[in-house]
Amino acid sequence: QVQLVESGGDLVQPGGSLRLSCAASGLTSDYYAIGWFRQAHGEAREGIACINSHDGAAVYADSVKGRFTISRDNGKDIVYLQMNDLKPEDTGVYYCAAVVGAHAEVLFRQWSRVDAWGQGTQVTVSS
Repeated sequence: QVQLVESGGDLVQPGGSLRLSCAASGLTSDYYAIGWFRQAHGEAREGIACINSHDGAAVYADSVKGRFTISRDNGKDIVYLQMNDLKPEDTGVYYCAAVVGAHAEVLFRQWSRVDAWGQGTQVTVSS
């Protein structure tokens, strides 16, 4: 059973940076994708960035391109989301999710394929 644990959420001022971590366990394949999703209060959850385990190919939401970077440490089964130049509209609960046996593009667009979700970590961007 895949389990995901997020960490790194915090309160940060606009223009600041944060790095989120998603630690995965129970992965039985070297071929999987992990991604980050965001849900603001009263809003629908949205895809932010997803990455392939095997080649590091990633997909990003237009709203975060050039500011956020997703990366992975396969040896530790950890995926990171480096967030720079944060804006108030980046505020929300950030969840990581995993799909085994599929690409990042599939995870980003087909949530029905998700095998596991984390519990979420709060990011608040405010002065």
